[in-house]
Amino acid sequence: MNREFAAIYVLWLRALKRFIRSPSQIIGSVAMPLLFLIFLGLGFSNVKFPGLPSNLDYIDFLVPGILGMSMLFAATTAGISLLWDRQFGFLKEVMVAPVSRLSIMLGRTLGGVTTAFIQSIMLIIFSILIGFKIISVLGLIASFIFMLLIGLIFVSLGLIIASVMSDIQGFGLILNLLIFPLFFLSGALYPLNVLPKYVRYIVYLNPLTYGIDGIRGALINFSIFGETNDFIILLIVAAASLSIGAHAFSKAKIV
Repeated sequence: MNREFAAIYVLWLRALKRFIRSPSQIIGSVAMPLLFLIFLGLGFSNVKFPGLPSNLDYIDFLVPGILGMSMLFAATTAGISLLWDRQFGFLKEVMVAPVSRLSIMLGRTLGGVTTAFIQSIMLIIFSILIGFKIISVLGLIASFIFMLLIGLIFVSLGLIIASVMSDIQGFGLILNLLIFPLFFLSGALYPLNVLPKYVRYIVYLNPLTYGIDGIRGALINFSIFGETNDFIILLIVAAASLSIGAHAFSKAKIV
């Protein structure tokens, strides 16, 4: 058991060190969410969107959506590191270690979630500097829980895709095909109640929808589904994603 925990810790620490030691990766991963935040948040700061309460500024509505976007983008791209490790032989060395593949998968997952989490905290700090208002410290802590669940779901998704692929370029194309519809159909940029009814049915199938709604409820007390419902749905999806990810990773080719 100690060996399994050691494997999880070492792989988590490796992912964290690789992220911290790569300034270009940090800047690149935060740049797009920041651009969305600056151009949309400040550009539409005086616009009153239909479906929003009159006392809610658009910047306050937007920030939870951008946090969800940051977790989505950072988490799903964690699968790229798996492909690089496979290509350069590191994955083969890890796989022959006397630990279970589940521990290896968990270590990689937690590493991806942690780096995504760091990016989101950086965005929260910047958001406060440009006028975002957090209603309470407890709400901030609750939002971290929702971000953690989003990270677990989409890191698992990235690893599932990477487990069945060997082409890094192809992985990037598949990823773009998935993450942009997931982002735009999540209510991150606009209220869900203004969407056509047939679009809402698609939005309700998107786990990111409930993650952003939960973050929004925790940070600004504006939630459509209710924070408890959001948490339960995300918890179920996260458990299913981790289970499928562990199975896919156990069947992955190491060469």
